[in-house]
Amino acid sequence: MSDAVHSLAQAAGAAAQQGRWREAEQLWRQVLARDPRHPQALFSLGVHAYKAGQLQDAQQWLQAAQQASPKDPAVPLSLAVVRRELGNAAGELAALEDALAIDPYFLPALLAKGAHHERLDRPRLAGQAFRASVQVAGPEPRWPPPLREQLAHARDVVERQGREMAAFLAERIGTREQALTPEEAQRWREAGAIMAGQSAPYPSVCTALQVPRLPAIPFFERALFPWVADLEARTGAITAELQGLLAERAAEFAPYVQYAPGTPVNQWRELNHSQRWSSYFLWRNGEAVAEHQQRCPVTTAALQAVEKADIAGLCPNAMFSALAPHTHIPPHHGETNARLVVHLPLVVPPRCSYRVGFERREWRVGEVLVFDDSIEHEARNDSDELRVVLIFDVWNPLLSPAERDMVRALSAATREFQARR
Repeated sequence: MSDAVHSLAQAAGAAAQQGRWREAEQLWRQVLARDPRHPQALFSLGVHAYKAGQLQDAQQWLQAAQQASPKDPAVPLSLAVVRRELGNAAGELAALEDALAIDPYFLPALLAKGAHHERLDRPRLAGQAFRASVQVAGPEPRWPPPLREQLAHARDVVERQGREMAAFLAERIGTREQALTPEEAQRWREAGAIMAGQSAPYPSVCTALQVPRLPAIPFFERALFPWVADLEARTGAITAELQGLLAERAAEFAPYVQYAPGTPVNQWRELNHSQRWSSYFLWRNGEAVAEHQQRCPVTTAALQAVEKADIAGLCPNAMFSALAPHTHIPPHHGETNARLVVHLPLVVPPRCSYRVGFERREWRVGEVLVFDDSIEHEARNDSDELRVVLIFDVWNPLLSPAERDMVRALSAATREFQARR
């Protein structure tokens, strides 16, 4: 590019930015007189013609710009806009496909493709394009401000179609659930939700020790644990002991989340060192808290009758877990799938709920829940009262005794390595 052409192009761009369209157009024509295939001049003249309502001229300029700059997706995107105004739906879609052939992740073209199909009453094709748009855009805080409104619409369309598809699938397969056990039926409801885009698969993700090839089962059958009935029968006595603690030693309930300053724990920002989620430990990271056990002999005896997981430095853990009113424990993963976590609900006001993976449960006083906390899980107390659950951990019953020994050995070896200088 000659210095004269470069200077003219700069002057034309400056004139356009300042809204001096007639001057900019004259300068771009001078550029083309010296360089007939100048991509920026062809594109800009096409945009100017479009703004002036000269659609046929705009199409010709932009087609020439596309030939001059075949790797710029913005050119066919603009051409698609002009063809839409001309009523050329097939040409519009062809131009959008050209833009996406250059860059399959070009967000404005994906959104325009969805809008094109939506305008022509092709809801399934529109949903596909909008779904791709939302996936490419990523989390909402990262959405480009100029595209936020379009992306919000795209998300709404995707969610609406997901609900429609989920209802359709439920209607088609619902009668077959009668042949399934409750656990099997829940699995296939989850499969339908994943197919409809209303859920994602929830794998086991451990922050410490991951045992490969164990199935990610959200809630385990109570029948697998022979101690359940006896523990549930002690609910009243355990609750009475808890109430004594709350009346006399509530200050000894300590924040459950206690990360040191400088630790990157964004999800725990609101609960870090907060009494909104507090705990009173009887065992912690494999060690008995003797003073607390002495104050809670009934609960301690009940837990001693249970075969708890024992992994040095990690478990057993056992605690009263108190969740303050209007508090949300955000989605997170536990340390290992070698153990399971048990909840014995003690104080449960209305509007409290718990989710593990796809499954949502409500705590019911005196009814044990056993779940794999390596699967993403969260808890809510949307009531005006305190919620308290007795929590402890047990072995995953899918591990053999020999594998339990391997868990202990691997965990111990890891700690030994990390303790080296």
